[in-house]
Amino acid sequence: MFYVDLAISGVVFGCMYALMAVGLTLVYGLLRILHIAHAAVFALGAYVTVLVANLSGSILAGFVAAIVVTPLCGVAIYRLLYQPLLHYRPDVPMIASIGLLVLMQDGFRILFGEQGVTFLRNPLAIETVDAAGITLNLSQVAVLIVTVIIFIALHLFTTRTRIGVAWRATVSNPRIAASFGVDPIRVRYLNFAIGSALAGIAGGLIALLNNFVDPTIGYVVSYKALAIIVLGGLGSVRGTLIASLFLGVIESYGTIFIGSYLNRDAIAFLALILILMARPQGFTGARTA
Repeated sequence: MFYVDLAISGVVFGCMYALMAVGLTLVYGLLRILHIAHAAVFALGAYVTVLVANLSGSILAGFVAAIVVTPLCGVAIYRLLYQPLLHYRPDVPMIASIGLLVLMQDGFRILFGEQGVTFLRNPLAIETVDAAGITLNLSQVAVLIVTVIIFIALHLFTTRTRIGVAWRATVSNPRIAASFGVDPIRVRYLNFAIGSALAGIAGGLIALLNNFVDPTIGYVVSYKALAIIVLGGLGSVRGTLIASLFLGVIESYGTIFIGSYLNRDAIAFLALILILMARPQGFTGARTA
């Protein structure tokens, strides 16, 4: 059962990585730019969740607030930062995105302090449930349930609704979608709203698991998310999901077997480097000659 517990722990972290990385994948698939400031949206979601939960006494209210605030932030980032720079080379908006990330992280540090914030009351971090001899923290259960619901809803949205199909078509091939009358501007706004909401939820979930948020919470996760979208095959949502879960499980087992030599983050990046050396096109990318 010990190894099963490790696998479940890895899947939990993989779910959070997936929520974070899918937003990056969507932006890259649509605009072909690396949305580095996505990490700041992730951190914003974590802060909003904790602060609103502490003010209202309800963790659910914190998540609802994060789902409202982060899409607005994502849309504003696209409108004010990326849209004026789209006619430049891809590295120009990427550099601007890095600057925005640094600016927002410093803003969090000034507003909320370097020591971070915690939930005043977080029963999910204390209570556990037993299932078939496996003990799970309620916060882990919450992460798994929320992630499954979100991706099922996202799948239904992109396959069963008109706007969802138009969105998916634009992400896959913007020119062909535009030739069929799809408004690319509306799709871009929708893209940033959904991707930012996913990042905000992921930030709230990691705050729930760690019971702690500090200004640097987005940095390491953003590096991993960038590596994940490369490992999954740039622009592939399916590949991103596979890579995220794979990374979470590798980290979980790695901390047991080589944790005395490397910390969790180092294990993750070592695994990513080795895999990309063997398969640079990622899990779902086409092999080039």
